[in-house]
Amino acid sequence: MEVNEMARNSKQTSRPVASKASKILKDGRYGKDSKSVAGSALAQTRPGKKK
Repeated sequence: MEVNEMARNSKQTSRPVASKASKILKDGRYGKDSKSVAGSALAQTRPGKKK
């Protein structure tokens, strides 16, 4: 069986969770594991609207 298309994850991070993840990445009090999870959450958000 040949797979022509990679599996897609249609789930996306909600806006409130993305906001919290952004704050975690900016805050120096969190460790690398927390920042890794926050980065993964932000990578799964929709692109924002350009101003």
